[in-house]
Order: sequence, then C-alpha cells, then structure tokens
Amino acid sequence: MTQAEEVLTLLEAQGGYLTSNEARANGVNNMILQRLARVGLIERVARGLYVGADIIPDRFYVAQYRCPNAVFSHETALFLHDLSDRDPLQLMMTIPSGWNTKLLLEEDMMFFYCGLKTARVGVVELATPFGLRVNAYDSARTICDCLRSVDRLDKDLVLTALKRYVKDLACDKTKLLEYAALFNMRDVVLRYLEVLS
Repeated sequence: MTQAEEVLTLLEAQGGYLTSNEARANGVNNMILQRLARVGLIERVARGLYVGADIIPDRFYVAQYRCPNAVFSHETALFLHDLSDRDPLQLMMTIPSGWNTKLLLEEDMMFFYCGLKTARVGVVELATPFGLRVNAYDSARTICDCLRSVDRLDKDLVLTALKRYVKDLACDKTKLLEYAALFNMRDVVLRYLEVLS
C-alpha cells in the first residue's frame, strides 16, 4: 500500500478527518499530506488537520481543534443544545482568563473569558450538526452565561432559549440555581424565572 492509499484509508477510518500527528504515527510523511492537498485529494482545513475531498468541513469541530482549551458557550451552546434554531453566525467560545488564541481576531469567532476555577465547570461533550463531538457547557451553565452576558447577545434569542429550557421536562432548575450562586447572579436568574412562571 502506498502512503497516499494509507492516507485515504486512515481518513475513511476516522470519519473523514486526519491530523498530521495521526498520519505520522502511522508512518505517513507530512510531505505526502501536502502533496495530496495540492492535487485536491484531501483538503487542509487547519494547521495539521486534513479532511477528505468529499467532506464538508465541520466548522464547530475545526474551531475546537484549533482552540482545544476553549469550550463552546453562549449562543453557540444554545444551538448545540437545541435551545435555539438559529445556526450561529459567530461561533462563541469561552477560554480561561490569561489564555490567548490566534482565533480572537477572526470575524466569525467571539470569545468570552472566565476564571481558571470555573473554566471546566459544566463542560459536556455534544454532537455537532455533522455528528462530531465537541466540548460545550451544559444547558444550565449556558443559560447562566447568556443571562450574565445578555447585553452582548441577541436578547430575544436568549429569552426564547430560557423559555424552552424552563418548559423542558428534563431541565434541572436546581443545577441552574447552583450555577447562578457560583457566578453571583442568583437574584438575576430568580427574577427571570419568576417572570416566566
């Protein structure tokens, strides 16, 4: 089997995505990946990340790959939790304070910061519309984050998501209030819940 055939086999086995590290671990030289990308058999979607030519790149997965310490949050997490029907124009992610990323300057990305102690609170794995797994905050944490940043977001979208969350039989109001207390916004959350009750 040639290295080009090996790459195509690896891509197929990994759902259409291949990192240069995975290729190297399987004996494929990085130059082969570059050549295959030049002739159009694969596409380079990020530094060290390739997809098959027949794959539409998943922008959620690519963003997570490019910024592995970030967690999808706010309007993007609402979408991933089916609390919003609007496919986000900007992918919103939260990163720990003090971390920097080259993605901060991209127009289709919006970043929020939080303290190191709360950065991993409520992180879950969710499926993107393409079925790939990414890190996002759970729905209760997402609602708190949205209410805390409502002035920077689409207020109607946030209120609609909150209504959906409250009507959902699986919603965990106890967890929502625990997060609200953690982020010093219990009164704000209670006020919104009272209006919706």
